[in-house]
Amino acid sequence: MSYLLNTWYIAGWADELAPGGMLGRTIVERPIVFFRDSQGTLQALADRCPHRFAPLHMGKIVGDSVQCPYHGLRFDGSGQCTDNPHGDGSIPKAACVRSFPAVERHGAIWVWPGDPALASDALIPDFSFFEQALPHAKGHGYLPTRAHYELLSDNIMDLSHVDFLHPDTLGGGALSRTRASIEELPNDRVRISWWAPDDVPPPAFGAHLEDPTRADVWAEVIWHAPGLMLLGSGATAPGRPREEGPVTWNLHLMTPQDAANTHYFFANTRNFEQHNEQLNAFIQNMLIGIFAGEDKPMVEAQQRQIGEVDLLGLNPVLLPVDAGAVRCRRVLRRLIAAEQSVGTP
Repeated sequence: MSYLLNTWYIAGWADELAPGGMLGRTIVERPIVFFRDSQGTLQALADRCPHRFAPLHMGKIVGDSVQCPYHGLRFDGSGQCTDNPHGDGSIPKAACVRSFPAVERHGAIWVWPGDPALASDALIPDFSFFEQALPHAKGHGYLPTRAHYELLSDNIMDLSHVDFLHPDTLGGGALSRTRASIEELPNDRVRISWWAPDDVPPPAFGAHLEDPTRADVWAEVIWHAPGLMLLGSGATAPGRPREEGPVTWNLHLMTPQDAANTHYFFANTRNFEQHNEQLNAFIQNMLIGIFAGEDKPMVEAQQRQIGEVDLLGLNPVLLPVDAGAVRCRRVLRRLIAAEQSVGTP
């Protein structure tokens, strides 16, 4: 399968990597181990010892190095072997593993699987709003999903599905009754927007409005290749400014593990009742229930029906609601083709 390689992928939330611990994750079919050295700097190495190919994440951290769990060879953040406990201790020239550029940003771990010379922190999208949100007005999670990452991206780029898959929480009918507008933005981004004035708000927003039955309903998603999405949505009294009503900003970040499995990372913030710890816990539990109990099984069922072929290769019936997802797929195909034309590791 072809992936975009010269890009940043989220590999985990920063709090998944415990002090002194390691995190092993397969990203675009590359097993990678993440750890922090003695200075707290994030490091990322190919998760396979070159001796007997044991996974390094099953070992332990010794100083600034990872120690292989099988025969004890140690590798530092550059991938070089720093210690061979066998024989006279000489280190074979081939005793090294690949290192990957990795950084911590916006409360997450990011990795660059392509050409290290092209890796720049400035290419990570600005999701600083999540870090800046108050502690009781945000949450995040991780949902491994047995589906192609573009199917999961499609799910977010077509929010009309909420009226049918989530009718009691995020739905209400407004988004499927209005036609979205789509535009391509600089840096290969795509934005899709919905605006439904004086319509029925989703129950999750209606509960925080004086009149829960009528509102101006809006939503927008900005997609960054290959699968990073910033979703904003809200509802306000008809004719009033958006910021007067409840607003949420959410991250839906899709990282392919392989052709049939995706690391799905999500986060959310809100502008209302920001100090309400009980409400925050309720919202986090509700969202986890929605994603894990409704979106995940639906997209996984799609994947089983589609099999190993590309979705568009099956000539699906396309509706106006598919326009945003199809636009993103075309942008991604163009980026992958351009990358492959010049070659990358």
